Amino acid sequence: MNSEYTLQIEKCTAYRKDRERNRNLALRNQDYLKVVVATAVDPDHKNQHQACWILELVCEKKLKTVLPYVSLFLNHAPQFKNDSAIRSASKICLFLTKSNHRANGISLTLHQETQLIEICFDRLIKDEKVATKVYCIKALFILNKKHPWIYEELHTILQQGYHTHSPAYKAIAKNILGKTMKKH
Repeated sequence: MNSEYTLQIEKCTAYRKDRERNRNLALRNQDYLKVVVATAVDPDHKNQHQACWILELVCEKKLKTVLPYVSLFLNHAPQFKNDSAIRSASKICLFLTKSNHRANGISLTLHQETQLIEICFDRLIKDEKVATKVYCIKALFILNKKHPWIYEELHTILQQGYHTHSPAYKAIAKNILGKTMKKH
């Protein structure tokens, strides 16, 4: 691995400006991007969460750049343990889902879509932070358009968890339940 950029990842803070600087380095240098991805998908790496922060911003800015790594990311995302890395991973899943349904977006394979669905449902039913759950709910709602069976599962989970979660969870659940009820 590129030790110079590995050190940059290690020094990365949660400040948006710092994460953007590291994102820009990764976007300009394919070797740096490889280091970010390798670190982000390693749940035992001490700097995994920082790499996930950077990868999230790479996906936000230029998702097509990470297409060669989508399968690698989806294969490893279920093993993530760090809350911060999980949050970023769930947002990356949302970016992938949104782009998969836009004109001029990306085209995920059926296997990749299935992995996204499994990851999102798994995070939704686990004891995760609200932001993670919100990104997963949004991704599942989008995937429901292509995979209608998701509706029943998502609807059940949202109704069951509605009274035990935070106001942020309740707001997105109410929004999604209202949308899905109108649809069905």
